[in-house]
Amino acid sequence: MVTRRERIVRLSIIQNAQDVALIAIGVLLAAVGLKCFLLPNGFLDGGVTGISLLVNRLTGVSISVLLVLLNIPFILLAYKQLSKTFTLKTVAAILALAASLGFINVPVVTQDKLLIAIFGGFFLGAGIGMSVRGGAVLDGTEVLALFINRKTILSVGEVIMYFNVIIFGVAAVLINIETALYAMLTYLCASKTVDFVISGFEEYIALTIISNNADLVRKTLTLKLRKGVTVFKGKSGYGKRGEVDNEIDIIYTVVTRLEVHKIIDEIEKIDEKAFIIQHNINDTKGGMIKRRATHV
Repeated sequence: MVTRRERIVRLSIIQNAQDVALIAIGVLLAAVGLKCFLLPNGFLDGGVTGISLLVNRLTGVSISVLLVLLNIPFILLAYKQLSKTFTLKTVAAILALAASLGFINVPVVTQDKLLIAIFGGFFLGAGIGMSVRGGAVLDGTEVLALFINRKTILSVGEVIMYFNVIIFGVAAVLINIETALYAMLTYLCASKTVDFVISGFEEYIALTIISNNADLVRKTLTLKLRKGVTVFKGKSGYGKRGEVDNEIDIIYTVVTRLEVHKIIDEIEKIDEKAFIIQHNINDTKGGMIKRRATHV
């Protein structure tokens, strides 16, 4: 008989292994996008990565060094505003990406500008998306955007857009307009790929949870994870043992997609046989819901 503690340890090990694998894949994909497409051809992107590419092109300073140095302020911000685990994963991911760019040699795939912009953005976006699924980011812009989002009326998407407008404007002045235009195309490809890989991680998701340990699940959601829940009274219908007529508590909560993975892990630690239904919803108003990050 597996105890609850043993089940929690097993799930934690599995989850950590999955996160490491996702982040590793993300780092490799981002490195391919940068080394095979963007860096050799002097292309730019948005965010901290875009600033690093811009400074690298203007000064010749190593992109690996720039990625680490320019992300330090955002890492410190993440440590203060977000979780320690998220910060540690992000530090590891950024260092791994910097090391990959410094030590891995890969051939240049193409010199066609359109293909460079599209596929460079695709691989970079896929890498960022996989890293986010693993609980980390490769670019500190998202951390800054989340911080500003909490302090102002600006959405995450708006903050990132304004940030990148400045980068593209500087690129147009210091290099040329054509480079800035291709940088915009690269950013759009990367951004859409991120959305595709993580399926819109800031979308709202409704969870309907049916468990034999409903009260403990409710307390975990409200007291530990600080989520608002609604409890419906219901009755069992038809199960493996035939028709039943037991009263049950049905827990309903709404979270962002970024939070779903963690919440399901916590529920499985309590009841690995819990029945969990996920619903995509368009929008919410009021309650204890995080404000939507409209686009990243």
